Amino acid sequence: MTQSQLSSTSEVAVRRLSVALERNPYDVVISAGGIDHLGPELLRLGIREQTKILVVSNEDVATPYGSRCLQSLEQAGFQATLLTIPAGEEQKTLNTFSTILDAAKEKGLERQSLMLALGGGIVGDMTGFAAACWLRGIGVVQVPTTLLAMVDAAIGGKTGVNHPGGKNLIGAFHQPRLVMIDPDTLQTLPTREFRAGLAEVIKYGVIGDSDLFDLLERSINFDSPHSISKELLATMLERSAQAKALVVAADEKEGGQRAILNYGHTFGHVVETLTGYGTWLHGEAVAIGMVAVAALAVQRGVMTQTDAERQSRLIQKAGLPSQWPDLDPGLVVKTLQGDKKVRHGRLRFVLPSGIGAVSIVDDVSHEEIRACLASMH
Repeated sequence: MTQSQLSSTSEVAVRRLSVALERNPYDVVISAGGIDHLGPELLRLGIREQTKILVVSNEDVATPYGSRCLQSLEQAGFQATLLTIPAGEEQKTLNTFSTILDAAKEKGLERQSLMLALGGGIVGDMTGFAAACWLRGIGVVQVPTTLLAMVDAAIGGKTGVNHPGGKNLIGAFHQPRLVMIDPDTLQTLPTREFRAGLAEVIKYGVIGDSDLFDLLERSINFDSPHSISKELLATMLERSAQAKALVVAADEKEGGQRAILNYGHTFGHVVETLTGYGTWLHGEAVAIGMVAVAALAVQRGVMTQTDAERQSRLIQKAGLPSQWPDLDPGLVVKTLQGDKKVRHGRLRFVLPSGIGAVSIVDDVSHEEIRACLASMH
């Protein structure tokens, strides 16, 4: 990835990070007020005027930002229309996916057309999957409006919907043409959603950026979009997006190194599946999963209790849950066995060895998992 480049207009500092894939590299643009510059950014990519663009959002996001997004696109000469879909993890289904495809048919989207996801990770995942499938693949633009989507879901091309048997079991890799991050949109984000995104930021600190982890430890207030300083927010967004972009560029389709991004997610997906989608936000479940996998690492002797406690304290400081829920251990093991990261029947875990370092293991026994779960009650 190239070094991030900062350029200034009259009021806006623009940070450009390159996701340096061998095929179809793209930029992550971090720009306050970036929603108002979507049209010019797409023209900059060489996308032709009159291109049809289906903007997919939900009501909570479309109300404050939908018209601004459409206006920027239309002023640049694009034919843009807005589709609003229901919000919530329980709506991340093939039914909603079909709704997006129905709109693509109704609006006459062609091979050169685009879909644009304006919203959080759920909107981004479903829109990306729909774009991957429509006419065997059309372009998609990600405009994330939640912290979690900005630092994780919108970057990297993983798209999909949930299956009753597990999270994101149906999907495709489909890289975006552009990711536009507008930090100003976080001002309308509920505090709980903001905190859910902090789980992914903390994840980046644990898996490879101890300086970011230390910075968050030293920061007094960062657990709401209204208390965090603009400087700290800008640093978090850039460092997290940069970390994600580097890993994706090195391993686009999760053959090896990219699996470290699943830190906390293996146990987290179990929490989401067994408590019912929507009980916990994704980031909240990941936070619980990070505490659980750290307990497993301590049990194995690869992480110190001190570092595990540092992680737990930071998760709590971010206003995130850290307590493992009351789940049947047998069902936990069964759900883990159905995880899409299982290879040849062997469970894969990303285990922390300290703050800033992790390793991937596939020799964790069911007995170890049961012992770990017992230790957390």
